Amino acid sequence: QVQLQESGPGLVKPSQTLSLTCTVSGGSITSTVNYWDWIRQPPGKGLEWIGHISKSGSTSYSPAFKRRTSISRDTAKNQFTLQLNFVTPEDTAVYYCASPPNDYWGQGAQVTVSS
Repeated sequence: QVQLQESGPGLVKPSQTLSLTCTVSGGSITSTVNYWDWIRQPPGKGLEWIGHISKSGSTSYSPAFKRRTSISRDTAKNQFTLQLNFVTPEDTAVYYCASPPNDYWGQGAQVTVSS
């Protein structure tokens, strides 16, 4: 079955770049699903959609994140990556890689933004 696993630093300093990688197993990022998403959940809040990358490599972002977000992929490693620039403490959250229509979710990565 398809499995997703987030990886990256759990602590990032303000104004720096948050970078997370999602490794997909049991499927291909170029064919298994149409879109691979990044979603986050700040403490005490609901899920926030950040953006996605399609199986063909095109990207789309939430207006709330568009100016400081980049999603890319490495097809050789079957991975896709989130970069969120100029982070603030308000970016503290659990970050998920997922394909919600197919109910594929990673376990989530806690990222704390703090000096």
